[in-house]
Amino acid sequence: MKYHIKISREMIKGAKIAVLPGDPGRVEKTAKTLNPDAVFLTSNREYTSWLSKVCGENILICSTGIGGPSLSIAVEELAGIGIEYFIRIGTTGAIQPYIEIPSLIITTGAVRLDGASKHYAPVEYPAVADIELTNSLIAGAKASGVAYYTGITASSDTFYPGQERYDTFSKYVIKAFQGSLEQWQKLNVLNFEMESATLFTMASAFGLKAGCIASVIVNRTKNETPDDSVLNKAEENLAIALGHSLEYMLSKRGGIIA
Repeated sequence: MKYHIKISREMIKGAKIAVLPGDPGRVEKTAKTLNPDAVFLTSNREYTSWLSKVCGENILICSTGIGGPSLSIAVEELAGIGIEYFIRIGTTGAIQPYIEIPSLIITTGAVRLDGASKHYAPVEYPAVADIELTNSLIAGAKASGVAYYTGITASSDTFYPGQERYDTFSKYVIKAFQGSLEQWQKLNVLNFEMESATLFTMASAFGLKAGCIASVIVNRTKNETPDDSVLNKAEENLAIALGHSLEYMLSKRGGIIA
């Protein structure tokens, strides 16, 4: 039994794939969308988990909380009970004007604006997604019929200063981040989120496989605040694409799951 996630190897019944939403409140919905017969496992701190099934394979859904530090604990402990494939799902803010709402962004690599990944590899080490998982996510997005984009994500430890937001208590962003939004736009970064850099760095360093797909709920070139009216549709799009992606992964000739 792992200390934080409160899951043992026996509880996941041979599952090799974990789907990682940040929000514990999305775990049940995701698990039951994949399979109505999904079952609750446990909940401790930010880590809520359900066991679902796709194409006869058990799939673990486990929340990670917000940011790299809490995600790193989940990945460490999940890897320790036999998980080999990690798919981060969530919502995101786009920073390129052409990105539609609510479309999908599939991250191919992450700008390491976090701190947790530096505890696993030096800053020169790239945070990149696994190509097989990424291709599966692309196939799922295509099958869902939802508009999607692939590219680089800026992955920040903080929601406010690290993403150059000024709608804060102090209204101040330290010099290191002033102008950073425009910089990432010019470097063709698609969006901000808070976990992919840590996940990709850890997975590569451990010899595991990780991917990330997120649903766009705001485009910061037009608005700083997400519109809650699009959230349900964004989550629905994400769940549909995820289901198709998992089916694609598990039905490929020869499969990728040993």
